[in-house]
Amino acid sequence: MAGPASDYYRGEMDISEQAATYEGFGKMAKWGSLAIAALLLTITLWFCTPAGFLGGLIPGVVLAVVGVVFLREKPAAAH
Repeated sequence: MAGPASDYYRGEMDISEQAATYEGFGKMAKWGSLAIAALLLTITLWFCTPAGFLGGLIPGVVLAVVGVVFLREKPAAAH
C-alpha cells in the first residue's frame, strides 16, 4: 500500500516520459490529419466528380506536398 500523503513533494517527479508522449501524440495528430485530408481529397475528386483518377490524384499529391512544407519542424531560433 502507498505511504502517507506527505511523501509527495511537488515538482520532483521525472516527467520526461509524459513530455515525450505529449510530443509524439501532437506529431501523430498533425501528420495523420494531413494524410487523411489528402486521401479524402483524392478519393472525393476521383469518385464524385468527372475528373477521374488523375484528376483526383494530382490535387491530393499537391495538398500533401504543400502540407509537408508547412507542417515540418522549423529550426529553433538561436538566441
